[in-house]
Amino acid sequence: MSMSNSGVRPEDRLFHLILALMSSSFGLTKDQILGSVRGYAADGDQGSSAETLERRFERDKDALRDLGIPLEVSIPASEDANNRFTTYRIPKGDYHLPENVEFTATDIALLNLSAALWQEGTLSADARVAQMKLASFGVTITESLIGYAPVISTRDPALTRVRDAIDEGVTMGFEYLKPGEMSATTREVSPWALVSHEGRWHVYGHETSSNTAKTFLLRRIVSPVVLTKSPAAEAPENVTEMAVHALEEIFLQQVAVLEVVPHSDAWSVLSTRTQTEISGDTLRVHYTDLAIFADELTSFGDDVIVAEPAALVNAVVANLRALVAHHE
Repeated sequence: MSMSNSGVRPEDRLFHLILALMSSSFGLTKDQILGSVRGYAADGDQGSSAETLERRFERDKDALRDLGIPLEVSIPASEDANNRFTTYRIPKGDYHLPENVEFTATDIALLNLSAALWQEGTLSADARVAQMKLASFGVTITESLIGYAPVISTRDPALTRVRDAIDEGVTMGFEYLKPGEMSATTREVSPWALVSHEGRWHVYGHETSSNTAKTFLLRRIVSPVVLTKSPAAEAPENVTEMAVHALEEIFLQQVAVLEVVPHSDAWSVLSTRTQTEISGDTLRVHYTDLAIFADELTSFGDDVIVAEPAALVNAVVANLRALVAHHE
């Protein structure tokens, strides 16, 4: 994950921000937060500009709201034109768990496992809220997680640098290889949001050359991500919703017709995907990226026969021919 100049991770900074806002009875001003909360104060001492710290704070406020954490903002009537005196706090009563909610030892073990996954950048916003609440309550457990731990795949190498670019509010450059092309192209992008869709990370942002908003799959970034000193283009207010909607729209439009062997591993995986329609041994399965889905279907061998669309059939056939050629 990305870090600030002081080496503080974004999730650690959020955690300390939550603690600070919960511990203040009357709220904290922005100057007090930037000057005292871990993740802001040290960076200010190490030369980060006031503009950089303020942008970071604005993004963190949005992150808290996205996580469902209540943020109370108070503007003195006599100072409505000067946000220096605006105060921020998290009402403890709104943030605490309801009295009738209790966690078993296993529940806590699983939530702590979720925290470990989050450190790898793979978990949802709900898991972040749960982990932050557990930590703020001082809850820990040493129960064995054997039998619970899932297989965790290595995260995208570009993820850390993309997070850095978003956190610092700058553009970034990288080499991007589109499916079916033999060589990568150089892209310069103002990153606005990271979105996990179908278990893969995407970055949504403004591409400089085309002057349009685009989504890039991180696994197709084939070079180190280089951060520039150029300020990123300003993101729309609803940028996260826009990013998610763009991917979901593609997912819903693309449908594969598959003949799948019942009770096979392929059936277990494909029949349970979101929006899958089942008719006998035939599945209508939605997908977002044709090349990646073709790779997945290829891995199932003869348990899956692709009927439609033709482009997906061709991609799977090409994969199978390449496998045969490799083993000849």
